[in-house]
Amino acid sequence: MKISKIIHENQSSPKAEIEQFAIDVLTGLCSIPKQLSAKYFYDDTGSEIFQKITQHEDYYLTKTEFRILNEIKYTLPQIIGEDEIDIIELGAGDGHKTQIILEGFLERNYKVNYYPIDISEKAMTMLETNINSHKNLKVHGIVAEYFDGLRYLRSKSLNKQLVLFLGSNIGNFNRAQNQGFLRRLWNSLNALDYVLIGFDLKKNISILTRAYNDSAGYTREFNLNLLRRINRDLGGDFDLNKFQHFGIYNPILGSMESYLLAIEEHDIYIKELEHSFHFDAFEPIHLEYSFKFLKSDIEFMSKHTGFKVIQHFSDTQEFFIDSLWKVTKENRK
Repeated sequence: MKISKIIHENQSSPKAEIEQFAIDVLTGLCSIPKQLSAKYFYDDTGSEIFQKITQHEDYYLTKTEFRILNEIKYTLPQIIGEDEIDIIELGAGDGHKTQIILEGFLERNYKVNYYPIDISEKAMTMLETNINSHKNLKVHGIVAEYFDGLRYLRSKSLNKQLVLFLGSNIGNFNRAQNQGFLRRLWNSLNALDYVLIGFDLKKNISILTRAYNDSAGYTREFNLNLLRRINRDLGGDFDLNKFQHFGIYNPILGSMESYLLAIEEHDIYIKELEHSFHFDAFEPIHLEYSFKFLKSDIEFMSKHTGFKVIQHFSDTQEFFIDSLWKVTKENRK
C-alpha cells in the first residue's frame, strides 16, 4: 500500500494529540451537562472492544450491512458502468466491508483505485492486512482530514469516484451537522460521481435498546474505557466502579443516546489539566448520539444537499439501508 500524508506533522504528533485530547476533556467536563467526545472511543483497547460489540448477537447493525453489501456487490458496478473507478472510503475501517465492494468491481473487470482516507496512519497499516491484492487493484492510503483528502485526490485523478461512508457513521451527526457534512461532500465531488452511505433505520425500540445495552456488557466496557483512557493519557483518577453505563432512545430526537452516570457524589482530579471535577450522585456524562432515520429523511437530505437517490438497498427486515446517491450539478458557463 502506498501512503500519502496530507495532514501536517504538528497536527498528528503524539504531543499535539494529547494536548487536543486534554482541551476537549476540559471543555466537555466543564459543560452542562458534562460530555465527552465519542471520537476518543477508539484507542487500541476501544477498537478491540468495538469489534466484540459488532459480533454480538444483540448488535444487528454490522451483520445486517454485511448482508446488504454481499447482495449488491455486483449491482453497483452494473449501475455505475465504467471501466475504471476510484473508490474512496471516508474512515479506514477494518477493510472487511470494503473488501466485499472491491470484489464486486474487480470480478466485473474494473480497474479499481482504492483510497481510504483517515487521520490515523496506524489505521491504514491495519487496513492493509484485510484487503486482498489483485492485478487490477491499486491501494493508496491518504492520511488526512476527509475533505483535505478529497481535494488532494481530485487534483490527482479525473476518474469517476464512488465515495463510501458506511456503518451508519452519518448517524453520529445531528440533523444540521449531517446536512453541512453532505453539502461539503457534494462540493468536493464532480457531477455524476456517486456516494454510498449507510443509514440505520428507525425500528422497534426494544431492538435499538438491546443493541446499545448488549447482554455481554461490551458496550458498558467500551464507554468506560474512555474514562480509562483519560486516566492513562491525562493522569486522571476516575474510579470506573463509580460509573454506570446507560443507553436510551430519545423519540423526540430520533436518536440513541449513550451516557455514563455517576452512581454516587464524588470528585475526580486530572493531573494534566491541574483541575478537579465534581460529580453529583446520578449526574450524567453524555458520550454519543446515534441518530436513526426514515426513508423520507434520507430522501430529504439527498435532495437538499445536491444529490439524487439512485437506489436504496435494504435488508428484508428493513433495519438498515445503504443508499446510493449520484452528484447532481448544473452546468455553469
